[in-house]
Amino acid sequence: MKGVTGKAKGGIARAKILTPGERKVIARRAAASRWNTEGIPRAICSSENTPLRIADITLDAYVLEDGTRILSQAGFLTALGRNKRATGSSADMHPMLRGAGLEQFITPEILGKSRPISFCTPQGLRANGYRAEVLPVICEIYLKARDAKTLSPNQKKVAIQADILMRGLATIGIISLVDEATGYQELRAKNALVDILQQFIAKELQPWVRTFPDDFYRNIFRLRGLGYPQDTIRKPQYFGMLTNDIIYKRLAPGVLDELRRVTPRNESGRPTARYFQSLTSNKGYPALRELLGAVVAIMKLSNEWYDFIEKLNHQYPRYGDTLPMPLQYESELDDGKGL
Repeated sequence: MKGVTGKAKGGIARAKILTPGERKVIARRAAASRWNTEGIPRAICSSENTPLRIADITLDAYVLEDGTRILSQAGFLTALGRNKRATGSSADMHPMLRGAGLEQFITPEILGKSRPISFCTPQGLRANGYRAEVLPVICEIYLKARDAKTLSPNQKKVAIQADILMRGLATIGIISLVDEATGYQELRAKNALVDILQQFIAKELQPWVRTFPDDFYRNIFRLRGLGYPQDTIRKPQYFGMLTNDIIYKRLAPGVLDELRRVTPRNESGRPTARYFQSLTSNKGYPALRELLGAVVAIMKLSNEWYDFIEKLNHQYPRYGDTLPMPLQYESELDDGKGL
């Protein structure tokens, strides 16, 4: 336990005297808590693929259903040089606002905005965070207290981090203002999408190789309540629509539309190649294979189609969806002939 202090040291000591059964009970409770998302707002966007960076500091960011911008609790605290699990006597007060040297700079409005927020991540996990706009407010409080010489020795370290963050935010702020004033933010978004499509879509068709496993179609038949053909796998035509929804719409932003555009078609408009043949071999195709494996695993854990779609939306939401809602497939008995 060298280098471990405080509550972490106590936790390690406690774990050593617990029986294996007691450890399992604690682990189950922790897992249940992480997955208990009833009654809390859901994040519809996250910085999972493009981490938010301020100076040399990386933060996990989310946007909730109501538009609230959130920074994860762990990222918020570590950005200011504190332990990511920093707590205190009051769960309603931000841990960074505790201390006599800060009191004169804190208003009731700041206290109200700085309370922690529990939310559900796009992956379906319960998490805690703080409003993003609170970060510069807290930084400013520490810098004011530093100038007033009211900080404790430990808080002076936080003031150094606050100074770094404020300088980084100022740089980002002026860039954002210029982008907004000139309209460049729209072009920037288009350029970002072009970069993604260039990584995923190949200029030439790749050779055909078997890509979608039998398990993928076998589970679609099962979840749709259809009998699986024994002689030859003849799939209803609408299975293509289902595949677009559960695979290509979740692969990367704009990829399905681009695949539709670049895939060759005959005179009647029907594709003459499979969509996956237009994926790049170094990025697009490996991403497809990885997603396929995860989707099949979720299928096997599901009892029926709506159950599967709900689980899939938690783990792999469709790109462009504002809410992870399942498509409104017909609810009557599926006869396999189409929708």
